[in-house]
Amino acid sequence: MPDTVFGRLFGLVVLAVLASHILVFAVFINLAPGGPSAERPAPQSSALRPDRAQPPDGLRRPPPPLNGMLIGLLIQFIAVTVAAWYGARMLARPIQQLASAAEKLGDNLSSPPIEEQGPREARSASRVFNRMQDNVRAQIEARERFLAAVSHDLRTPLTRMKLSIESLADTDVGERLRNDIGEMTSMLDATLSYLRGEAQDEAWQRIDIQSLVDSVAEDAQENGNQVSVIGQTEPIEGLPHALRRCLDNLVDNAVRYGEAATLSLTDGPSSLVIEVRDKGPGIPENRIAQVMEPFVRIEDSRNRNSGGVGLGLSIARDTAHRNRGELSLRNAPGGGLIARVTLPRD
Repeated sequence: MPDTVFGRLFGLVVLAVLASHILVFAVFINLAPGGPSAERPAPQSSALRPDRAQPPDGLRRPPPPLNGMLIGLLIQFIAVTVAAWYGARMLARPIQQLASAAEKLGDNLSSPPIEEQGPREARSASRVFNRMQDNVRAQIEARERFLAAVSHDLRTPLTRMKLSIESLADTDVGERLRNDIGEMTSMLDATLSYLRGEAQDEAWQRIDIQSLVDSVAEDAQENGNQVSVIGQTEPIEGLPHALRRCLDNLVDNAVRYGEAATLSLTDGPSSLVIEVRDKGPGIPENRIAQVMEPFVRIEDSRNRNSGGVGLGLSIARDTAHRNRGELSLRNAPGGGLIARVTLPRD
């Protein structure tokens, strides 16, 4: 077969048409007068059928033309259908492999490369995809090294500034500067943590969601927070560390801005829903989509003095996406905010 997709498809159709015509020709030869399957008429007495002349011995009447055409069309239809099915399957296999590899790449940058096989176009696409995966992995590793350097270089002057503030005579100015430095340090830590979490590779595995949610609630309770769990669920496939980080951030936001958190589990055949509800003032309806963007704070509904730099919901949304899930926010009818994480079971 030719090496290109066009060549293979064209050659397959030509072979199918040629084979169908050969089969039709063989059928007509077989059914033609005097052919191998020609039927000899039974001898009849001319006295019984005086009005009709008997055909010569060894000949038979040809089949009606309509039947022969129908047989030919049926054979051609079957041949072309089989060829089209096989060709579509053969041509779709490399595309399916490429789609599967792209899906795995979104979950794990260390996934194995695609095997370069099939026609020339499929091999070229696989080669380009493998090269892209190597480049993305190299850029992520370079960013990790950059983050480590930035972390070290920024913490050093911040430490010097803290030491210099201690020698100031004005205690009020020193206190304000210490608060500013503390806020800068928190922003730096949160940003580095956010970027490191995006670059982290993790293998998919079966997660005991019930134990994971109970552990998140127990950790929050040990810190003096009011957190409760409602509902039961079965295990699910996912990224345990990413999902734990998502729930930790949602619970942290709930207890920070809403005083308490309630985790509700709703299991189903196709998806698992985890809701985190707080008792806070909620978020204005026209700002719900914006609040999940990095470094966005809604001062009307969130107390700026309570801490945080506006990355908690962004991290929760991104980690939910890494688990092929979705994070949505809505205001509860009786007050408070509900963060809903939907995880597919497939």
